[in-house]
Amino acid sequence: MSKPKYSFIKNTKYALSGLKDMILTEKSFRIELVLFLILNFIVFVLPFKFNYKIILSLSLLIPLFSEIINSAIERVVDLYTTEYHELAKRAKDIGAFLVLLSFVITIIIWIIIISINLDNL
Repeated sequence: MSKPKYSFIKNTKYALSGLKDMILTEKSFRIELVLFLILNFIVFVLPFKFNYKIILSLSLLIPLFSEIINSAIERVVDLYTTEYHELAKRAKDIGAFLVLLSFVITIIIWIIIISINLDNL
């Protein structure tokens, strides 16, 4: 099987198609996207140094990345089988744990940055 030629335009279209699909079909992703937008607005009104604002803003991407990976895992599992299978359940549970862990990491980053900047509040 020959590999198709790389095309920046085609690959960008595929990526945007994936984003559209995530927005249309994944409620968790939509919720996380809204939180991302709201918290990013809050980040840039906080009286923190610019580098701290960037760290807080970038940390908000971690749950979005995790949700995308989790959705991809779920879809591959669902493609393989629609019946209950212990390995399918374990794969989906691990994907869900990834999302939970990403939130914990993001919260820890926020706590650290906010505690560093408490004097400025």
